[in-house]
Amino acid sequence: MTDGVSEPVMETKPAADGHPVIDPRQFRNVLGQFCTGITVITAFGDDAAPIGFACQSFAALSLDPPLVLFCPTKASRSWAAIEKSGRFCVNILAEEQQQLCARFGSRERDKFAETAWHTSELKLPVLDDALATIQCTVDSVVDGGDHYIVIGRVQVLSESTDSGRPLLFYRGQYTAIEPEKTVPAPWRADLDHFLTTTTLDTWL
Repeated sequence: MTDGVSEPVMETKPAADGHPVIDPRQFRNVLGQFCTGITVITAFGDDAAPIGFACQSFAALSLDPPLVLFCPTKASRSWAAIEKSGRFCVNILAEEQQQLCARFGSRERDKFAETAWHTSELKLPVLDDALATIQCTVDSVVDGGDHYIVIGRVQVLSESTDSGRPLLFYRGQYTAIEPEKTVPAPWRADLDHFLTTTTLDTWL
């Protein structure tokens, strides 16, 4: 009996710097409980060829100014090329685009082969069948351990649509929204406020 008080799954011992040592596999398994969408980050490289990679760590950051973020690994060659270009496009994948995700998550050299895309007005490669696209300039880059935290200033948004469903990643597998379970939350107004508020008096 724990009387409703959760106990740690695994004891951790402090490292030389005083922080606890977290087992990498346990870290992955626990964070895998958080369901995320999947995006493909695209840009043009130095040779004017399109480049891109699948990215799970994408999020909205700010409404005013409009900012988003994504987190590439420091070893990513695609990110190195995107950083030089100073701009990128976030392509939010739809649930039927699992093969496209696998292609852009691989080490394949020509990831755009047999992929429908076009060049946007901001001179960025945009995937034709993405659920939504967000074109940005690189605003700042912050150190994030073995990743970078890239903050992008939004320049162009695709049209909002109610059709299509996102490709999701959960517990190391692809998943999708079940149509009969997409009901508005009773606290949706509070959530919308949380996502859009710019005032300093919020307690959320």
